[in-house]
Amino acid sequence: MDKVTLERIQKLHPLVRDEVKQIIQECDEALTGRAKIRITQGLRSFEEQEKLYAIGRITSGKKVTNAKAGQSIHNYGLAVDICLMIDGKTASWDTVKDWDNDKVADWYECVKIFARHGWDWGGNWKTFKDLPHFEKKNIPSKKGSVKTSWRMLLKMPRDKQGYVIF
Repeated sequence: MDKVTLERIQKLHPLVRDEVKQIIQECDEALTGRAKIRITQGLRSFEEQEKLYAIGRITSGKKVTNAKAGQSIHNYGLAVDICLMIDGKTASWDTVKDWDNDKVADWYECVKIFARHGWDWGGNWKTFKDLPHFEKKNIPSKKGSVKTSWRMLLKMPRDKQGYVIF
């Protein structure tokens, strides 16, 4: 696991940090070739979200999100975007390449691992597919598993660090 990924994991919601470390470790073990996982996005501030939402609307470029500030699971530290780092140098979002020659695209090896841990993949969305995106919507809590949505998260109380309290 590279330094950038570890730093981004440390900013995620405390309830998912260890699980994300485990997922990345499992992905890196499954990918026996030149590719390893990097988290490119984790926790995102409301301000960062508004800037992304403006792309293709207020600023030039192709739309990158339909989520305004508060409407992204990233805003609560419960989502990650990934890429494959090839030979530790080059970022790749190629979803079909099989860098370890095991007859399964490396990207989909990771999709399966995230799914085993209960993470939803943006590649399964009906519209506006987001292939690098994974989010945790069923959060373990003292009261059992809590199914979340951004509408629910937006209204929940927060701790001193700004994380939603479950």
